[in-house]
Amino acid sequence: MKSIMCVVDDKHVPLYRVLWVAELPHFCGDPECQCEGMYEIRLEQGESVFGTQADRDRMIKALEDWRGGLSDDEPWE
Repeated sequence: MKSIMCVVDDKHVPLYRVLWVAELPHFCGDPECQCEGMYEIRLEQGESVFGTQADRDRMIKALEDWRGGLSDDEPWE
């Protein structure tokens, strides 16, 4: 059964709130940063959640499944 939610870290994130998913891990150089090396998933209203590479991959898969997948005639990969 498909869900409109995807778990990132310990949070159930509604797919419709996701704006973009980072391809590369977060790096800002701040010694106090607790998100270093994690992947940002940007949500609407200026919010973000950070997760592991597995969380990021699961979110991308959930978004693709929610959309209905890509057809062969679409130009992007």
